[in-house]
Amino acid sequence: MADQTHVLFVEDDDVIREATQLALERDGFAVTAMPDGLSGLEAFRADRPDIALLDVMVPGLDGVSLCRRIRDESTVPVIMLSARADSIDVVLGLEAGADDYVTKPFDGAVLVARIRAVLRRFGHAGGGDKAGDGMTGGVLTFGDLEVDTEGMEVRRAGQPVALTPTEMRLLLEFSSAPGTVLSRDKLLERVWDYGWGGDTRVVDVHVQRLRTKIGQDRIETVRGFGYKLKA
Repeated sequence: MADQTHVLFVEDDDVIREATQLALERDGFAVTAMPDGLSGLEAFRADRPDIALLDVMVPGLDGVSLCRRIRDESTVPVIMLSARADSIDVVLGLEAGADDYVTKPFDGAVLVARIRAVLRRFGHAGGGDKAGDGMTGGVLTFGDLEVDTEGMEVRRAGQPVALTPTEMRLLLEFSSAPGTVLSRDKLLERVWDYGWGGDTRVVDVHVQRLRTKIGQDRIETVRGFGYKLKA
């Protein structure tokens, strides 16, 4: 298991859980599959997986609450799974700290592609080939905000700011072009590695999460176009 990517998969439907586990294992992942949120939390703490797949509606401790518990302890990537594309499900999961979501029923190949996209994003969070291309490195300053693009550290008014890798990549994109409007589609492509049109709610919720950490007025909404970092 040490040489494999370890996936924690929490799903209460026996058929979906077993079929998905087999599909992921065929693609080379090591999978710990749990039927409820409490056992999922125990497995997370015991095994420290590389990524977590959490169904929203699981017994004991629902997927959104489980995501919050995981996020309190770790920046490990989290993908939420939902039987509905309902806005409430999606937004609650993302606000809880999830990095992406997939709607059920899903194709196994699509799920694997999304997992690998998230893992690539996390693997390159410290200076990958997408976020922050063209930056000279060093510390960038925007008012009371300091972004160390080499040390991957952020400070606000001299105090460290804890960001998830997804939030860091998002901030690097803004920092690489301060004052330039970045569309939601461009951010999906650059930060989430989507080569196709994804759900822009993912961008909106992550921008809101980032604002709460670096200052509500630091990232400006340009209606009809996207967002920009105030220089």
